[in-house]
Amino acid sequence: MELIYYIDLLGTMVFAISGAMAAMRHNIDIFGAAFTGFVTAIGGGSLRDIFLNLRPVWVDDGNYLLAILAGVLIAVLFKSVLGRLARTLFLFDALGIGFFTVVGVQKSLAFDSSGIAAVVLGMFSAVMGGVIRDTLLNETPLIFRKEIYATACLSGAILFVTLNSMGINYNLNAFLSTSVVSIIRIIAVRYKLALPIVGG
Repeated sequence: MELIYYIDLLGTMVFAISGAMAAMRHNIDIFGAAFTGFVTAIGGGSLRDIFLNLRPVWVDDGNYLLAILAGVLIAVLFKSVLGRLARTLFLFDALGIGFFTVVGVQKSLAFDSSGIAAVVLGMFSAVMGGVIRDTLLNETPLIFRKEIYATACLSGAILFVTLNSMGINYNLNAFLSTSVVSIIRIIAVRYKLALPIVGG
């Protein structure tokens, strides 16, 4: 399971970068940027762990806080460079939600969640940090916009649970499921694909 640990740390750092960058676009001070990066990085995973009746992993493992600190510092120190690399940051974000979805599903299954619950908790792991970030910044969260975001996470989570039930090699399953989330997200943005709007 060592691979999933490092994937989780990488995803944590990526989400900290995206949270801090989002805050700085609103001209928030460095503490506010750091706080926003923190809650973006740990929000989804903490909610998942609470539902699983576990202590959030960052409370016991300081490496997660170091990953968040690294992400915030990268965002602050390389703000101008990262600002010109919006496409690169989007790719990292797409990979990040893929990583977090797989980590969330795997951990939920490891603690005897049903397949359906694991799918939902995998999605929560990936999207809830962004929901908290956008709420703090007084923006409409991505999952409430037309963009295909949570749906991509659900697709990858369902694939992971399905392949896991078939006994597919774990590393291959993680790679395929992460790729599905990221590719769906990238294609949706590239071709402006969206779910139908409900209501008038």
